[in-house]
Amino acid sequence: MIHLKTPEQIEKIRKAGEILADCHKEIKKLIKPGITTEEIDAFAENFILQRGATPEQKGYHGYPFATCASINDVICHGFPSKSPLKDGDIVTIDMVVNLDGWLADSAWSYAVGNISEEAKNLLKTTEEALYIGIEQAVIGNKVGDISHAIQTFAEAKGYGVVRDFVGHAIGREMHELPQIPHYGPPHVGTPLKEGMVITIEPMLNIGMYHAKVDLDGWTARTVDGSLSAQYEHTLAITANGPVILTKQ
Repeated sequence: MIHLKTPEQIEKIRKAGEILADCHKEIKKLIKPGITTEEIDAFAENFILQRGATPEQKGYHGYPFATCASINDVICHGFPSKSPLKDGDIVTIDMVVNLDGWLADSAWSYAVGNISEEAKNLLKTTEEALYIGIEQAVIGNKVGDISHAIQTFAEAKGYGVVRDFVGHAIGREMHELPQIPHYGPPHVGTPLKEGMVITIEPMLNIGMYHAKVDLDGWTARTVDGSLSAQYEHTLAITANGPVILTKQ
């Protein structure tokens, strides 16, 4: 079932999104060689709690952390660890904030120190793909128009578009319908309507698009060991176009 949100409900999601965006801005200042993703996770959890919200991911189906921290070939759902980040790494921090029962979700990829041109281009293209998808999130389009725009753009640049993980609607629950793939034909799928709140979260790989999951049941990696990046916003579909609720 698709849950359309009222303007008042969207404003509640926006308030959760503001906390999340502010947390990302602070995390950006912390990212450097030598810091651990476990330290970043502890910072994020404390930041969210101090703002009167809670980290929704912690405890979700047994997930033990407030954030996902995905380094280099990890596509998503990586566990924060005690291993220090190294110069040249890229890391994606993904989190969901719950404020008074309303949720916002955003992931962002960061450069650690000096990264390669290959990695820089991956980050740039993945972020651009996110906004190209957002441009299609208008009343009258269908989910497939978002999906196709992202895939067409990313594959023209030579990147693999991950199929195993998708965006989704969000509100009271982390994952609501419809799902938002980042690949597929245009003009198909659920029609986009005013009041829908969704995440768009393309994951691009330098190599093949395929994923494999570690024995921990969470950590998803590229099958060929290539770098992967992800950028994600929560947004509302309105009569005036898409409104980003996790804007930094």
